Amino acid sequence: MKKPQASWFALCLGLTLMLGLGIVPALTMAADTPPIVGNWEGTLDPGAQPKKRIVVHITASQDGSLSGTIDYPDQDTSGILITAITYKEPILHFESNGIGSYDGTMNKDNSEITGTWKQGGAGLNLILKRAP
Repeated sequence: MKKPQASWFALCLGLTLMLGLGIVPALTMAADTPPIVGNWEGTLDPGAQPKKRIVVHITASQDGSLSGTIDYPDQDTSGILITAITYKEPILHFESNGIGSYDGTMNKDNSEITGTWKQGGAGLNLILKRAP
């Protein structure tokens, strides 16, 4: 009679561990997603030249490293690779070889990044707002 109780206990313990180990990583991954991940839109205003919309797509891999691409919708250009990106809350820095670099600071509610886009030695103010 004692053997069935021990087996029942082992079965319940095993199921509890499997459930717990299956759910915890999913919750941990969701909580660890940096607030910088997502799509960000802004407009570059070079003064004498036409304004240029910019869309920045930032993703995080499972190991937490960031990557991204840049689109210029007004020029029908998309998928320009971001070659270096760092985010140490609230500071964002990214670069794209041959295109330019950006340094910005995210606001407290993670909806807007205010910074400077540098291209060819010139710096332009660029505010990126979270896109849906």
